[in-house]
Amino acid sequence: MRRSTSRILTTHTGSLVRPPQLLEFARKRQAGEPIDELAFKKTLEEAVHQVVQQQVAAGIDIPNDGEFGKSTSWSLYVLKRLSGFEMREVKGANPFARGADRGRFQEFYNELEGRGDGRDWSNVTRFDAVCVGPITYNGLFELQRDIDNLRAATMAAGVDEAFLPVAAPSSAIPDRRNEYYKTDDDLVVALAEALRTEYRAIVDAGFLLQVDDARAAVTYDRMVPPASFEDYSRWLARHVDILNHALEGIPQDRIRYHVCWGSWPGPHTTDVPLRKIVDLILKVNAGAYLIEAANPRHEHEWKVWQEVKLPPGKILVPGVISHGTNVVEHPELVAERLLRFASSVGRENLIAGTDCGFAQEELNRRVHPTVMWAKLEALAEGARLASQQLWGPATSYRLPATNQI
Repeated sequence: MRRSTSRILTTHTGSLVRPPQLLEFARKRQAGEPIDELAFKKTLEEAVHQVVQQQVAAGIDIPNDGEFGKSTSWSLYVLKRLSGFEMREVKGANPFARGADRGRFQEFYNELEGRGDGRDWSNVTRFDAVCVGPITYNGLFELQRDIDNLRAATMAAGVDEAFLPVAAPSSAIPDRRNEYYKTDDDLVVALAEALRTEYRAIVDAGFLLQVDDARAAVTYDRMVPPASFEDYSRWLARHVDILNHALEGIPQDRIRYHVCWGSWPGPHTTDVPLRKIVDLILKVNAGAYLIEAANPRHEHEWKVWQEVKLPPGKILVPGVISHGTNVVEHPELVAERLLRFASSVGRENLIAGTDCGFAQEELNRRVHPTVMWAKLEALAEGARLASQQLWGPATSYRLPATNQI
């Protein structure tokens, strides 16, 4: 895993807005229409090649494939790679539409999700994922396709380090129902053991493994109240143990662990404070921790790192760019954010990142694609400005290709 030895490196969280040519295939799949698989394969290869080139041009040091090969979303994609689940149409309330934040701001969410502005939304929330048999991994063909596409794209772009994001056991298939295993804990353990196949394959292929775990923090909003913080903390501690079980045998310096408070553009007044869970986050056997830090609900939490010491040899990748607004951050603000973190964890232990992905599902983007690229350019320019203050004005740095921030 690369470190910021002479300048602050740049990366992002993973999911990027899909290009129109890929979205056409996604819409047909969701409508139950057949697609030309050979045409899709070729289009996907070309899209991954292009998006890696675009990341490099924007100034991103450690890119990925945009998660273009994943069906549906960052967490539900595993339904195509795991056996043991069946989809049933939801009866009653949408299981995704719950939590303290939604309870307090119900009118806001009704307006947000019924806005009728033409934006595409996935139909996955109309179905429950029900576990009806043993969970095993059967997605090696699709995973190998993603690995091959990213390898070819990074070689063409001259990139020497890249990452592939996957879901943590606690986040994979959220709101799943269990009709097979004796307990829900047994189900999550089985999930972890199945996903280990995916985790190891990514590392064995030479890429960094990024484990996405939004549910680690979001579950607090779902549980408390009526449950207590202690109940939630026990739940999180157990899932950290299960994740570490899935990561056994993988070198820590090949693992990135991402935690956010959910990508949805809501008030987030009921988020659990970072200070209350940071000790459990740091127990995950990872070499780098990607933590949301740019949005106005969590930006102040950079101060946590004045009190909590980053373990030796570990890297902090704070979000210094938000995925939740179309306002493009000024590079000087990005630099200020990075300098705050550098003062607490050390410049060599810091990499500049984003809060979350820009498109959590194929058909659901958070910002316009032109804005997304401008944000990544601002990230790179802000890292350059911070590096000049940390290493000196002569710091060597690759500028974004457009350099118009």
